[in-house]
Amino acid sequence: MKHLIVVAHPAEDSFTMALARAYRSELEKLGHSLQAYDLYRMGFNPVLADYELLPVSADHPASADVVQAQEALRACDVLSIIYPLWWLSMPAMMKGYIDRVFARGFAYESRNGVVHGLLSGRQSVLITISGAPLPVLIKSGDWSAVQALQDAHILRAAGFELLEHVHFDEVAPHLAETTVEQHLERVRACAREHFHRIND
Repeated sequence: MKHLIVVAHPAEDSFTMALARAYRSELEKLGHSLQAYDLYRMGFNPVLADYELLPVSADHPASADVVQAQEALRACDVLSIIYPLWWLSMPAMMKGYIDRVFARGFAYESRNGVVHGLLSGRQSVLITISGAPLPVLIKSGDWSAVQALQDAHILRAAGFELLEHVHFDEVAPHLAETTVEQHLERVRACAREHFHRIND
């Protein structure tokens, strides 16, 4: 299977990036091919331009970086998105990627107010991180909002089958090494559970 991993965190030594590296390494050990979009390190431009609101045509071609990102999406069997929750949402960098790449006519079409995903036949894994304890988010109703928007409205609306939303809560600076390793093993286990070793 061909995987596309899209990750957003400004600090390369962050827990988010450590998860991305562990997940990617496990997929490679399982024999899968992959492409990674580290949005901050690659300098992805998250700002949606006014002309990008127009349908793509000969007069209004898509930007080269968007075309490249869409080709990577079209070529993948599995999309894995990894980011921290800030204000219960994705970083602006990731939101800009979604805004520009998951464009109407490419990722979805809307008819009579009903959204039809155009990227069906693909799977997805969502990996998120928060400082807040998950039970607190669930009790407040905030977790339901996260799932409704980020699981259903974006990924499922584009046609992806969401295999799992893996969430790491109570993540703060200076996590104990044992906790970090437990979390890294959890993300490795996610890769093993859903994507078996090639040729097994």
